Amino acid sequence: MIEVSNLVRRYGPHVAVDHANFRIEKGEIVGFLGPNGAGKSTTMNILTGYLSATEGTVKIDGQDILEHPTEIKKKIGYLPENPPLYQDMTVREYLSFAGEIKGIPPKEKKERVNRVMETVGVHDVSKRLIKNLSKGYKQRVGLAQALIGDPQALILDEPTAGLDPKQILEIRDLVIELGKDHTVILSSHILPEVSAVCRRILIINQGRIVADDSPENLAKRILGGSRILLRLDAGEKAVQGALGKLSTIKNLEFRESQEDGTVDAIAEAAEDTDIRRELFRSLAAADIPILMMRSLDMSLEDIFLNLTTKEANSVNSNGEEK
Repeated sequence: MIEVSNLVRRYGPHVAVDHANFRIEKGEIVGFLGPNGAGKSTTMNILTGYLSATEGTVKIDGQDILEHPTEIKKKIGYLPENPPLYQDMTVREYLSFAGEIKGIPPKEKKERVNRVMETVGVHDVSKRLIKNLSKGYKQRVGLAQALIGDPQALILDEPTAGLDPKQILEIRDLVIELGKDHTVILSSHILPEVSAVCRRILIINQGRIVADDSPENLAKRILGGSRILLRLDAGEKAVQGALGKLSTIKNLEFRESQEDGTVDAIAEAAEDTDIRRELFRSLAAADIPILMMRSLDMSLEDIFLNLTTKEANSVNSNGEEK
């Protein structure tokens, strides 16, 4: 659906996007992350046709955005961080105006406006002036204008910025629902929201794509394998004797347990393998009861900081690679 190849954007000597490559298939909801100044907004502006690339190509549904700008812009809905709302219009007036700009035929416009208002949940405020709406409703109206042209792809920049927890949950559920019929690129600084909505993450730093995978696979790549937390009804010496000689365990460490007479152990796999069954068999053979067993996954915040910090440390203060 969206194919980016060797994308470069320069502002004089500064390289904002540095040979970025990625592909997003139809129906995917992809999180697009990066620290401030990483090139994230520039990339999204190029995808929407707002900016042109210095080098490289962007194809939407197989068409080059430079060769078919009008056709491609009809296929994209864009919600910027600060939606361009006309405060003195009612919701219906504004969406009707947005539909006119999108070139929707007059006979279809009213039905299209009603449909998107129903989809994003603003039908009950359709006659109110936008300036009198809450922040949450304004975000919904901004999302409605992104949907009014019935786009194949949605690019959402900070859709939950400034919302309260209830509104964030509502927008999250709405994005998941929209993902059933649209390709979605979601940019947000609220990483738990990205983790809850997206099954694939793109991370950009210093203008380069430094990660492209699921949060789970990125965590395994950084950790070098999987880690299992165990709470065991035994002492450290007994657990070490039961698990210490297993070749599939790269590292075994102990933590203070919150329950008397037990020990917490973290077993790290030597490779990207599932070691739970072998752990169970070895502990059962040693007659050590397992009170708890769960995977220890890195949070998206941990992954983001690990990748962006590592990338930043590889570049010196002059912007040159070390």
